[in-house]
Amino acid sequence: MAKRRIFTAPSTQVVPIATGEARLEKVDGEPDSYVLHVNGVPSSSITLSDPARLDFEYLDWMSRIIETALPGGSLRAIHLGAAGCALARALDARRPGSRQTAIDIDPVLIDHVRTWFDLPRSPALALRAGDAAEEVATFRDDTADVIIRDAFSHDSVPTRLQTAEFYADCARVLKPAGLFLANVPDSGDHRVLRDEIRAASSAFAHVAAASESGVLKGRRRGNVIVAASQAPLPDAALDRSLRTAPTMATWLGADELRARFGR
Repeated sequence: MAKRRIFTAPSTQVVPIATGEARLEKVDGEPDSYVLHVNGVPSSSITLSDPARLDFEYLDWMSRIIETALPGGSLRAIHLGAAGCALARALDARRPGSRQTAIDIDPVLIDHVRTWFDLPRSPALALRAGDAAEEVATFRDDTADVIIRDAFSHDSVPTRLQTAEFYADCARVLKPAGLFLANVPDSGDHRVLRDEIRAASSAFAHVAAASESGVLKGRRRGNVIVAASQAPLPDAALDRSLRTAPTMATWLGADELRARFGR
């Protein structure tokens, strides 16, 4: 069988896309590592020769949550917000036989990413252009193991992906023990985070969160991972895993989250 071609990008590429501009930058000192910026926002870090490598801290946290909450075997995963498909590449490498769908609003970006990063082929990874809120509504009930929402319009989450109706659709699509993960940008006042927790709690029985301690205490802005499931989450194991991450994170189980942020 012929070896699949891997495209090695030049140090920098800037290309127009449907929503604005994408910039691909080579990482200094790395033979095949790149950072993809979408409309000025760092959106993916890709190492072509090591698909399991996740340099963005919040993606490493998501991966650890998935591995701990859904251990072993292949997965049916839906990614709402594709960008460079870094987490999808990692799941494909770590969980052989998984079937994934990645959805992005920008069809031109999807075409570039296919070329730049030589992604797994469908059905291992199917790429779909469309509005994530509309697309998730097309999936059948009880079919996904995990849904990952990592979609942004510039530096904020589209409002259609923060509503109770959106969360209800995700809960419908997930299997009874399925896992929902959302990347929430927290500015320090926790206003957006509290809204997300309320929306998630309207559709899921168990809602938790993970981030750096300073972010959770409101000392600085950063990414918070909101996790939700109809099944109880293994809080102690998740906390242990996240505390050993290269960038340590704190896990707030449902009770701790409720005490700190309410519902």
